[in-house]
Amino acid sequence: MNLNEWEIMDLMNNIEYGWLDKDYNKHYHIDGSFSDNYILQSFKEIITNKVGVCWDQVELERYYFQGWSIKTYFIVHYDDNKCPTHTFLTYTKNGKYYWFEHSWERFRGIHEYDLERDLLLDIKDKFIKYELNKQYNRENLILYEYEKPKSHISVREFYNHCEKGRRIDLD
Repeated sequence: MNLNEWEIMDLMNNIEYGWLDKDYNKHYHIDGSFSDNYILQSFKEIITNKVGVCWDQVELERYYFQGWSIKTYFIVHYDDNKCPTHTFLTYTKNGKYYWFEHSWERFRGIHEYDLERDLLLDIKDKFIKYELNKQYNRENLILYEYEKPKSHISVREFYNHCEKGRRIDLD
């Protein structure tokens, strides 16, 4: 597949934010059943089902960006309740760093940075401000670079996979 980033964004615009459960039912809101019933879809399933949370959408993006210099990241704030997360894909092109964002609607688009660290710090700051409402414990906020996971894994298995990735220090 030989697409540019804007063509990839156009293809991603066919995907709605939501998730597929173990019985292949679609859900359009994260609720109490998510952690027990979610499965990570394959890129083919996402194209067919036209639904996915950021975890799924990054895997479809990974497929579309084959041959590019990409990295995928998992940011998480560990707490006793819900442990908010976000996954995202970055790529390099012509000496610049880009954050490709489709699932986080507030920031949907392609964002350019001169330095990779600036890109990661910007996402960290946005995650703290908009997902954690500035209520967080510094020690509980962790960023991992992770490789492609297997399809059809659970929430716990996805966390375990990402936690085996490279931990990024942003302090």
